[in-house]
Amino acid sequence: MSRSFGRSDLANGAHRDVAVWLLACCFMVAVMVLLGGLTRLTHSGLSMVEWEPIRGIIPPLGDSDWQLFFEKYKQSPEYIKVNAGMSLAEFRGIFWLEYIHRVWGRLIGVVFGLPFLWLALSGRIGRAMVPRLAGVFLLGAAQGGMGWFMVKSGLVDNPAVSHYRLTAHLALAFLIHGWMFWLALDILADHRPIRRRVAGETAGIRSWLFVLTGLVILTLLFGGLVAGLKAGLIYNTWPLMDGALIPKDLFPDGFHSLFEDIKTVQFGHRTLAELTVVVALLGWFRARARLGGQTPAAIHALGLMALVQVGLGIGTLVMVVPVWLASAHQMGAMALLTLCLWALHDLDRRL
Repeated sequence: MSRSFGRSDLANGAHRDVAVWLLACCFMVAVMVLLGGLTRLTHSGLSMVEWEPIRGIIPPLGDSDWQLFFEKYKQSPEYIKVNAGMSLAEFRGIFWLEYIHRVWGRLIGVVFGLPFLWLALSGRIGRAMVPRLAGVFLLGAAQGGMGWFMVKSGLVDNPAVSHYRLTAHLALAFLIHGWMFWLALDILADHRPIRRRVAGETAGIRSWLFVLTGLVILTLLFGGLVAGLKAGLIYNTWPLMDGALIPKDLFPDGFHSLFEDIKTVQFGHRTLAELTVVVALLGWFRARARLGGQTPAAIHALGLMALVQVGLGIGTLVMVVPVWLASAHQMGAMALLTLCLWALHDLDRRL
């Protein structure tokens, strides 16, 4: 994603239209992430026990359809172990959100795939762009498969999806969003793919942005593990955790605890988040001091968003994960990563 596109990649001055299309797809992916978070937080994600990419677009149309969907759900571990006795009306309440989530994903495929096919066949994008956009499409298809692979893990014995698969599903969504956003910025910038030498001060700021972007990615991956393990429902105090800055009994099973022990995973996410905001603010102040009035707007927005995001995270924790606040925190992670990419791209253009 670090390579930019030159004029040889574009044709007929259509690059702005292509960029707007990609940004619209980015927005649709962001909505998809929001819907996915809501299905998880409202325990709606296991309400549809089959994956039918084509027929699944058609919702239940009558009482017999609803009864059929409900009978299938009754065979699932979630109904047997958690929701036994649920009424049909209650089932409808959790079904619709998951249905909208799945249909929205298919709609993204159509909104991306059909214009891409037309752009490629009409010659409105250059040859170098085609494989990059094809890569995005393939990632989108893989994301659909990963979504079902995740749901399937909660339909066997334990009515909870694998936290590893959930994290992979979330990471793919962020990757698709970030890749399309970077391609859109490249098209809008329309500059040659030349890596220029940079001198001290600006190079240092660029290095800071790379480090910060890495921290944001690590933090959001641990956020996926926290969500999958429901680790945010315990130790709901800050800055102390279990009565201490560094709680006892971390890593009870060694290195694997970092990914599987609820306490250790939450501590890892908290620590990474705190480190991220410190690095973001230090870099922001350094950039302002060294670049002055030439500081890109993206860097200012990035510093502010880091403060907002840590506030959302603390609020989500101490209020024991209310749906609206947890959703805002998840979207804050997407906003923060997007701003990191924007800042990196904008700084590159100034070098």
